[in-house]
Amino acid sequence: MRRVRSLLIAAAVLAAAIGCASDQQTTDTVVEAPSTTAATSAAPEPADPEDLAKLAEQAEAAAREADEPLEELITEPVLGADISWPQCPQGLGIPERPTQGMPMPVPEARYVILGLTNGPGFTPNPCLADQVTWAATEQLPTAAYAVASYPDRDTLAELGGEGPFQSRTKLGRLRNVGYQQAAYNVKSMQTAGLRTPMLWIDVEPVPDFEWSADVVANAAVVQGLARGYTDAGLKIGVYSTPHLWQRTVGDLALGVPEWRAAGHTSRDEALSRCGADWQIQGGDAVFGQWVADDRDHNVTCPAVTSLTPWFHQY
Repeated sequence: MRRVRSLLIAAAVLAAAIGCASDQQTTDTVVEAPSTTAATSAAPEPADPEDLAKLAEQAEAAAREADEPLEELITEPVLGADISWPQCPQGLGIPERPTQGMPMPVPEARYVILGLTNGPGFTPNPCLADQVTWAATEQLPTAAYAVASYPDRDTLAELGGEGPFQSRTKLGRLRNVGYQQAAYNVKSMQTAGLRTPMLWIDVEPVPDFEWSADVVANAAVVQGLARGYTDAGLKIGVYSTPHLWQRTVGDLALGVPEWRAAGHTSRDEALSRCGADWQIQGGDAVFGQWVADDRDHNVTCPAVTSLTPWFHQY
C-alpha cells in the first residue's frame, strides 16, 4: 500500500534552458489588457528567484525519497483523466468561473492531471487540496497543469518589475508577470501537498480574461511562465492545439513535450492527435485528450513507454 507523503513538491530538475526573445524588442506593439475584476488585479506578493531556487532544492530532495516506482513498461495506450475547478462542489470559485460539481474520473482512469487555477492566473483552484487527497486515496499517479493568462493593467504595474527579466521594456515586464504566475501556482501546489515532476502550461483563449491582440506580447508571458516553473525544479510541457497556440502566441517554439486536445470527439481522435501533423510547438506528443460524458479523458500516445517521467505516485 502506497502511503501519502509530506507536503513537498516532488520534481525532477529540468536543465534545459528556455530560449527567450531579447528584451530589446520594440515595445510599441505590446497591448495592455484593461483592468478587469479583482480576481486578477489583486496580485499576490511577488516571489523572488531565490525563493524558487529553494523550492527546486526541496524538489530534488523529495525526488530522492524511496517512493514506490510506477510501472516501467507501457505496451499499449493508458487511460487517464484531468480535473480542476469544474469538479469542485458548487458554490466555490470566482464569479466568472463558479464551480460546477462535475463528475470525477471514471474508475478505469489510471492517472490524473490536476488543474491549479480557477480559470486565469492568480486564481487558485478552490478545492485543489481535496482533489490531491482524493488522488492519493485512490492511489492515482498525479501531475499538474495551469492555465496561462494575460495580465490586466494593474497586475502588470504591480508585478512587472518583480522577477529575473529586465523591466525597462514591456516585454520584459510581461515575462516577469508570467514568472510570478508560475511562482503563485508552485506555492498553490506546495500548500495543497501536490507532488509532480511535470507542469503542463495550458495555452488557449481565456473567455472573460482575453489575451492581447499582440502574439509577441502573449508569448512573453508564456516565456516567463516557463522560466518560473523550471526555476522551481519542474519539467514543463504545453497543452493546446496547433490552431489555438498559433492564435495566442504565434510561432513561439519552446520545443517541450505536448499534451494535445481533441475536444468533444473520441478516444480514436485523441490518439490521432499524437501524429506529427498535430505538432504544436516542436515537441513530442505525450497525451491526447477528448471530452465525453462531462469528463476530460486522456490517453497516452503510442511512443510513451512509462508513466514515471510524467507523474508522481503517492
